[in-house]
Amino acid sequence: MEQTFIMIKPDGVQRGLVGEIIIRFEKKGFSLKGLKLMTVDRPFAEKHYEDLSSKPFFGSLIEYITSGPVVAMIWEGEGVVKTGRTIIGATNPAQSAPGTIRGDLAIVTGRNIIHGSDSVESAQKEIALWFPDGPINWQSSLHPWIYE
Repeated sequence: MEQTFIMIKPDGVQRGLVGEIIIRFEKKGFSLKGLKLMTVDRPFAEKHYEDLSSKPFFGSLIEYITSGPVVAMIWEGEGVVKTGRTIIGATNPAQSAPGTIRGDLAIVTGRNIIHGSDSVESAQKEIALWFPDGPINWQSSLHPWIYE
């Protein structure tokens, strides 16, 4: 089964949206395989966002992600990376469809609530960084009611 990394950013945690976000992934039928509330220090944030280090907004992104606690998660399911990105919505909330997390709950790109892996390869890299011990190995009793 495919896995993805999802992070609720400091604004999502501060606004009390953790449960709202988790329930959207659970209702879809994905399985939660890892979850932790943590604060991120600057070196860790820079490692996570190293692919954006040449962008002009990199400094403010690092300040933002280290400004408060985040919720890091591993979700598992068929097509979870692509479908997870659809559930999240476009990076710019103004371009996100109604019904998506960003379309319903965010207004500006700089406070867009959530991060989701953009590819299977990125997911593997991010999961290894954020969850060095790996995901929890379990299967929901609902699995046969979701998958053939």
